[in-house]
Amino acid sequence: THLISHSKSGHVRIPNYLPPPAPGHRARGPTIPLETAVRLQTRNTAESYGLADRGTPQVGKKVDINVIDFDALGIGAPEMVEDLPAGGRGIVQSATGYRYTICSGETTFVDGRHTGALPGKLVRGGARNHAEHRS
Repeated sequence: THLISHSKSGHVRIPNYLPPPAPGHRARGPTIPLETAVRLQTRNTAESYGLADRGTPQVGKKVDINVIDFDALGIGAPEMVEDLPAGGRGIVQSATGYRYTICSGETTFVDGRHTGALPGKLVRGGARNHAEHRS
């Protein structure tokens, strides 16, 4: 069973145990090619969660694209926030270097600032879905 929760901030959180990809930015140890890191966090994750409409940039699929400036890429310190349903707490972390975020063809962030576009919607696993899986 995988938990997908919707936070007050409007983000959907999916537990993910892969570190953010930064191939070539490590000081020591082995690295993996950028395309491998992207595949692990896109196609492989979508397949693991059974999300057939995501994971690869194909016509008819939901596609999110980040345009990253690797020279400016960085992360802030983790922060505990109370933005989950019923006052639940979660850890968030800010990031720099993300020039554009495009979701379903709409630009949602430019240089870390939200554009106001909200092309997504809340995905819930309701009773209807459970009934389909039982038959």
